[in-house]
Amino acid sequence: MMKLNIRAHDLGVKGEQNIVSRLDELGLDGVQLVTYKCLEDVSYTPASMSPERAQQLNDVFRTAGKNIPLIGAYFNPVHPDVSKIQNGMDVFKDHLRLAKSLGCDIVGSETGSYNGDKWTYHPDNRTDKACRRVIEAFGELCSYAGELGVNVGMEGAFGHVCYDVSTLDKVIKAIGSPNIRIIFDLYNYLDISNIDRMYDILDEGLQTFGDRICVFHIKDCVIADGTLRQCGVGNGIFDYDRIISEIRKVVPDAELVLEGTTGDDIPFAVKHLKDRI
Repeated sequence: MMKLNIRAHDLGVKGEQNIVSRLDELGLDGVQLVTYKCLEDVSYTPASMSPERAQQLNDVFRTAGKNIPLIGAYFNPVHPDVSKIQNGMDVFKDHLRLAKSLGCDIVGSETGSYNGDKWTYHPDNRTDKACRRVIEAFGELCSYAGELGVNVGMEGAFGHVCYDVSTLDKVIKAIGSPNIRIIFDLYNYLDISNIDRMYDILDEGLQTFGDRICVFHIKDCVIADGTLRQCGVGNGIFDYDRIISEIRKVVPDAELVLEGTTGDDIPFAVKHLKDRI
């Protein structure tokens, strides 16, 4: 059976006790956990979280019957500032070490952009050099994950190095690790230039990655002034009757994660999706 989750830092509260209480209020199964965005005592620096602190959080979630399908430790592997790449790699490795203590075995990131902290399109993203840099960085993380018995989640996006399904697939095959899982975000692959192919892209992703997809990010958008603008799920152009139906055929026990739906939009999005799953 599918589970409906949300990014913890989209809930508008911090601390594990407040998070699980809010999950109960909303009828949600769990969270995508980004520790440094939802815990006051954790920062985006190496060794910021101890194994004991990780276990403490896990105990609260487990007692509450809540799920953590993915740990986010997003970093930009092609950032022009190499010190930021190294910090990101170190933080990611920290989370790989802590993953089991946190009650999850997958740590994920997107594949980055030469535009640095903006994470937006840059022409150099679509080069062989960019792919080689992503392969090198994620290859190192996958080797480390393999030693620990955990997994690395990789997520593509239109403005990033792995800008479509086939490029992400090419990079994953080049890394050649059994410890790779896929974070599939349909909205991420869309642009005004390909919005009419939305469901073709969904089908391509499902057929290419299949049950290696560990999480589906759930978003929605409207078209305004010739661009896509994200909105609360259920208030845009995404046909979730169709999307959920297609996902169910390939990953019947999918982990769905609301991403970017916040505030008063959350209860409506939860109902909109629960009516379909």
